[in-house]
Amino acid sequence: MRPFSVLYILFFLTSMAANLVALWAFVLSYNTKKSINVYLVNLLTADLLLTLALPFKVAKDMGVAPWGLMVFHCQVSSVVIYISMYASILFLTFISVDCYLQISQSSRLFRLQEVGFARLMSVVVWLLVLLIMVPNMALPIQDVPEREFLSCSKLKQEVGLHWHGFTVFLCTIIFLNASMAVLVSNGLVLKRLLVSRKDPEERRSARRATVDVAAVTVAYVVCFVPYHVVRTPYTLAQTQVITPDCQTKRHLFLAKESTLLLVVLHLCLDPVFYYYFSKAFRQRVREVFRSRRSRRSSNTNPTPDPAAEDLKLQPITAKE
Repeated sequence: MRPFSVLYILFFLTSMAANLVALWAFVLSYNTKKSINVYLVNLLTADLLLTLALPFKVAKDMGVAPWGLMVFHCQVSSVVIYISMYASILFLTFISVDCYLQISQSSRLFRLQEVGFARLMSVVVWLLVLLIMVPNMALPIQDVPEREFLSCSKLKQEVGLHWHGFTVFLCTIIFLNASMAVLVSNGLVLKRLLVSRKDPEERRSARRATVDVAAVTVAYVVCFVPYHVVRTPYTLAQTQVITPDCQTKRHLFLAKESTLLLVVLHLCLDPVFYYYFSKAFRQRVREVFRSRRSRRSSNTNPTPDPAAEDLKLQPITAKE
C-alpha cells in the first residue's frame, strides 16, 4: 500500500494548492448571474472536502494512524470521500448539460439555465448524496480487537453491511445515468462544434473548443469508469454475497485501490475545467500571470532615473 500512499500524498498536495488557487480566483471573480458558476463552485466544494479527507486514508493505509483514527476514517472520512466523489460526478453532469444548453440556445430550455434552478439542483444533489451516505456513518459498529491494519468492513454489523451494499447499488445507478448524460451532452456539443469548424471565421475557436470538450470527456471516463467496473465485484465480495478465494479477494482489493487513485486524480484535473468553463475565472488567472510577468520584467529592466533622462535630453550649447 505504500506506493499508493505516496501517490495519494502527491495528489493531496497538488489538489490542495490548485483548489485553493481556484477558491481564491472564484472569491474574487464569482459571477452569480451564470448557472454554470453555481455548479463550478459546488464542484470546488466537493473537491476540497475530498482533499481534506485524504490524509486520514493515507495515515490508515500506511499503518501509522492510532486505533481511534483508523475507526474515525472508516466511519467518517471514508464516507466523506464517497460523498465528495458522487457530488462531483453529479455536478460535472450538470456542467456538461449546461454547456449543451448554452450552445443549443433553445428558448424552451431557457429556465434550466437560470441561476435559481442551478441553486435548487445543487441543494438536491447534496441532500440526495447525504441521504444515501450518512447512514454509513450513523449505523452502529461492532467491537474489533485493535490491530495494525483494519479493514473497514470488519467494523460493520450485518445491517451496516446490507446498507453498504445498497449504497453501492444506488451510487452505481447514479453513475450510469450521470455518465449517459455526460456522454450524450458532450457528444451533441462536439457535433455542433464540428459543424462550426466549416465556417472559416469560427474555425479556430471551434477547433480549440472541440479539443477542450473531448479532453473533458476523456478525463471523466478515465477517472470514474474503471472504479465503477471494479466496485461491484469488490463490494459483492466485501459483503459476502460472493465468497472468492483469498487471492481473488486480494486482486479485487488492489484493483479497487488502483482505480480509486484515478478517481482522486480528478482533483488535479478539475481546476483545468474551471479555467475552461468559467470566463471570469479564466480572466482572473490571466490577470495574475500578467501582473507577475510585468513585475518580473520591471525588475529585470529597472525604471531609469528621471534626472538622468533629463541630462541625456538636455541640448549641449557652445560656449561663447
